[in-house]
Amino acid sequence: MKKSKWKFLSTLLLSVILLAACSYGGESTTTSGEKENGSSSASGPKKGGKVSIPIVADPTFNPWHPNAYAESNVINRVLFSGLTQPGKDLAPSPDLATKWEASEDGLEWTFYLRDDVLWHDGEKFTAEDVAYTFNEIVLNKELGANNASYFQKVKEVQVVDDFTVKFMMESPVAALPAYLSFNTEIVPKHIFEGNDPWELTSFNKKTPVGTGSFKLKSYTSGQSVVLERNEDFYGETALLDEVEYKVLADANTHVAQILSGELSIFALDDLAALDRIEKAKGVTVEGRETTRFFWLIVNQQIEKYQDVRVRQALLHAIDRQNIIDTVLKGYGTIADAGIAPALKEYYTDDVTRYEYDPERAKELLAEAGWEDTDGDGIVDKDGEPFKIDFEIGIQGDLEAVSQMVQQYLVKVGLDVKLNAMEWNAMVQDVVVNRDYEMSLNWWRYPADPDLSAYMHSNSIKGMNIPAYQNPELDKLLDAGAQASDVEDRKGIYTDAQKLMADELPYMFLWYPQEAQVRVDKLKGVPELAFGDALHYIHEWYIEE
Repeated sequence: MKKSKWKFLSTLLLSVILLAACSYGGESTTTSGEKENGSSSASGPKKGGKVSIPIVADPTFNPWHPNAYAESNVINRVLFSGLTQPGKDLAPSPDLATKWEASEDGLEWTFYLRDDVLWHDGEKFTAEDVAYTFNEIVLNKELGANNASYFQKVKEVQVVDDFTVKFMMESPVAALPAYLSFNTEIVPKHIFEGNDPWELTSFNKKTPVGTGSFKLKSYTSGQSVVLERNEDFYGETALLDEVEYKVLADANTHVAQILSGELSIFALDDLAALDRIEKAKGVTVEGRETTRFFWLIVNQQIEKYQDVRVRQALLHAIDRQNIIDTVLKGYGTIADAGIAPALKEYYTDDVTRYEYDPERAKELLAEAGWEDTDGDGIVDKDGEPFKIDFEIGIQGDLEAVSQMVQQYLVKVGLDVKLNAMEWNAMVQDVVVNRDYEMSLNWWRYPADPDLSAYMHSNSIKGMNIPAYQNPELDKLLDAGAQASDVEDRKGIYTDAQKLMADELPYMFLWYPQEAQVRVDKLKGVPELAFGDALHYIHEWYIEE
């Protein structure tokens, strides 16, 4: 890791943060309904101007839509609002909800809502919108809403009055306020009611209506999305006039346009151009901690991948440190489980490690019955060669990383065919249809160690894309989700990480550190990862 490139979050006192955020019966640490103020220059923030942000594909203007992923999240966080949002200390902070509290047994969470919020079309936001979003979309298992896996323990959301709702739980979930801050924005009942939420093209692909600090001005498919200031925003009115999202699939174009001043800010996914950006005038690269892990997955509904020795062999075959040093330019550390070092209260490295060891990989494959019996360089079993279809989406450095992974796997006797496809096509194949054999990508998750959404057997139709099932891990994840005490949770998640490392529901690759690129004249951006900083875009301003 290049610590010299890092500007770590100044607090990271997650023991205190998570104790406050996750204790049952406790209110939020911040009760003010107003959003926090950002930094400004000595002369004060400037009003006017616009920022331009790249996205790799056309978005879906619906945070719950099964096709709404990275390219959509960065827009939906600005158009829409959630009950909570990531605070500048990473703890859940008020947004549409001013405060919240849990019952002593953790089975009821009460959220008190703002009474001064308007949808972009002028309609009043109420508790009915919250109840509709969850009861009719999120909790409707037939729909398979994106991120619904976070809310499997929610039975229903009850309207108490116009500005109070109760989340009724099947069992306690300590991380609920954190989950509600992460890609879980509220949508308008008065528009969606009576419609299929995935087929409402007039909203999802044309004219979204949110409550955020910016609203849609124009959308040209394949080119751009332009948002304009929402003068009726319930928080501090935005300083910028406009936010433009430019549809640019090629990462090289992102670099060229930030250097020419045509783009303003983004997280650099392809670090090949890092040196060129760092040498440029008027542009800054900042390191940011993230709760993310990159993974290689195999479809564990396919019999050969159900043998843990095969998964362990795949990981031993890959020189992860070389990929970090070359492609990632040092912006990452090897991952052994899913809980990132950013959650330092819960992270442990006292787990099984998989060093780069091609010979050990071959030994494990042989133990699983895969050997090269005919001398063609490809291991086989019962006359069948070990062939792998490897599907990835084109974004950032994913293709370059995947090409290296392919080469490493070929060296241990696997026949790997790499298929790099357009991002939305990959989402459809791998995430929605689960029609894949192997893929490589990442998860970013709320600032809480509960990874049930990604690894619990109950989430196989959700974000558990590998279809991993393990009753022992389920039990640990359930216990961690229900525990309210930080020390209790720490012990549970230490055991969970050890099991993750042994069994490899995912083949964990690395914990990336974000290289955030922005032009120097853009001010007011809090010291957060790019995705989290978007919640404070109303504080951003241009200083000429």
